[in-house]
Amino acid sequence: MITCQGLYKNFKTYQKEPGFAGTLKSFFKREYETKSAVKPFDIEIPEGEIVGLLGPNGAGKTTLIKMFTGIVVPSGGTVNIIGFNPAKRDRRYRKKIALVMGQKSQLWWDLPAMDSFQLLQRYYEIAERDFKKRVGELAELLDVQKLLNVHVRKLSLGERMKVELMSCLLHKPEVIFLDEPTIGLDLIAQRNIRQFIRDYHHRNHCTILLTSHYMADVEALCSRLVFILEGEKRFDGDITTFSNLLGSEKNVVFDFENSVEEHPLLIPFDPHWNDDHTRVELRIPHNRLKEVTVQILECLPVVEFNTEKLPIERVMKTVMENPALLESAQREN
Repeated sequence: MITCQGLYKNFKTYQKEPGFAGTLKSFFKREYETKSAVKPFDIEIPEGEIVGLLGPNGAGKTTLIKMFTGIVVPSGGTVNIIGFNPAKRDRRYRKKIALVMGQKSQLWWDLPAMDSFQLLQRYYEIAERDFKKRVGELAELLDVQKLLNVHVRKLSLGERMKVELMSCLLHKPEVIFLDEPTIGLDLIAQRNIRQFIRDYHHRNHCTILLTSHYMADVEALCSRLVFILEGEKRFDGDITTFSNLLGSEKNVVFDFENSVEEHPLLIPFDPHWNDDHTRVELRIPHNRLKEVTVQILECLPVVEFNTEKLPIERVMKTVMENPALLESAQREN
């Protein structure tokens, strides 16, 4: 369904010296810098799979998505999606794909969502009967029946994302590109969007490429993930392997009855204290969690504690500080 080999993208940026003199100089001589946004990239995604594309800001995720959708023309390499070259921007191709960008809207801000839907109906040449059926089904799945005739600017962010998803799925695309679909949403709205994507995929068996900063998005939807760092693919494989590598430590927070001084028991686990030393956050290996927790409870005045997987921000930090972790995981995979 999606295949690319040696796909890469370089951007050429103009460097201007500051001040009026720099402006004058730029008329006669310009200095340029070439930045490699995506380095030679290979991937194969079969029909019906949901693949998570993970990486920090500036890693090249969105550039890849834009090359896959034809918004950006690659500097080199080959890409084939459903038998089309996206760079040619064939209208038949655009009718087979959908792009949802959490930070950008394709709906008219000052019109109700239904007006934009009707415009998209004409663009995608959707028969009236099919259009009404799909609007009804999607509105029911997303629970937005009462929002379709409300001006988009009056909707909350979560409500807007739901009608954005509707607008991208009206033509029943075969391939869906989701670029940060839950960005900025609260936890409940994120969960609702994930549930909708899962249900929609189950009903339609479409192929989905999802980019996100949130590990929760990827864990909830994907069995496979690709990790990209500085424009280069560093991991492509089973999400369990990736999660075990970077999520084998637990994030444990202890609240104390009173201020606690640095304790030898805590030092090995990268302690992060609050200002008055009544709370500490530790990173404890999963296989030592029970042993260490019991020791802390016995030795220190703990009033409450909780555990969770390492937040994605820390996972990213660990990977960026030690990319060799990904190389070893890739070999094992």
